[in-house]
Amino acid sequence: MKKVLFVCMGNICRSPTAHGVMQHKVNLQGLAKRISVDSAGTHAYHIGEKSDARSRAKATTQGIDMEFIRARKISVLDHDEFDYILAMDQENLDLIRYYAPQTANADVRLFLDFANRAGLTTETVVPDPYYGGDSGFDHVFELVELGCDALIEHILSPVNDDV
Repeated sequence: MKKVLFVCMGNICRSPTAHGVMQHKVNLQGLAKRISVDSAGTHAYHIGEKSDARSRAKATTQGIDMEFIRARKISVLDHDEFDYILAMDQENLDLIRYYAPQTANADVRLFLDFANRAGLTTETVVPDPYYGGDSGFDHVFELVELGCDALIEHILSPVNDDV
């Protein structure tokens, strides 16, 4: 089983959207025994809270349930628990790598790396929509869908560059 952790700053917008979308795709494709999904934040601002209402509303319009997701902060233990720790932007990637134990086993990288390599987008980061309007959440959702599709394809590929 491959375990995936999506990470943003507060774990209320981008990473829970990726968590919800990926879980939905995993369930639809019957991959629950092959892929496990979670999300976290690099900061402890919202521990235990539901994701942003705008993220949940966008997901609901696409038939995706995010009500089960609660914000949490990434842990040092996550570096050995997960195969992939995927950051939404460079700042959070840098924080994840800075606090990673030297013996960490996880593949830590930007989430959109998979979609970039598959030619699905040229964007490298998922922008934080928190202070913007609804269109920011629409854009995040579009990028997350591309990223999740590419990630699933990567995980299922018999030949990939896993570390």
